[in-house]
Amino acid sequence: MRTGKTLLIVDAANVVGSVPDQWWRDRRGAAERLRDSLVPYAAAGLPGLTGPLEVVMVVEGAARGVGSVPGVRVEAAPGSGDDLIVELAAAHAPGAGADRDCLVVTADRELRRRVEALGARCTGPRTVRPRA
Repeated sequence: MRTGKTLLIVDAANVVGSVPDQWWRDRRGAAERLRDSLVPYAAAGLPGLTGPLEVVMVVEGAARGVGSVPGVRVEAAPGSGDDLIVELAAAHAPGAGADRDCLVVTADRELRRRVEALGARCTGPRTVRPRA
């Protein structure tokens, strides 16, 4: 049985892109707003997933300069954000000796397939970014 904090990996580009709020005009600002909105989940958890959680937000492209804040670690992908997410999920897969679960937030079907093959679970962007 896994006993450590659940690792919540957020595909920032996919989650930001899930709401047409003109994020494309300021990709870095949109990523910073998402990061800040994730902070409460670190302590409180998500619906159906009790906290505390270790929250990691993966950024790429124009959002690479976004920094971490207490409660949310930001990882900048040197190339593909999807590849970094798979790498992080693989480090916490059952075969890697991890003592906790891994939940990836993305709507990207191919990314879901890749991380689920490693034993991670997936959920969609609305889990962390409910529509108003």
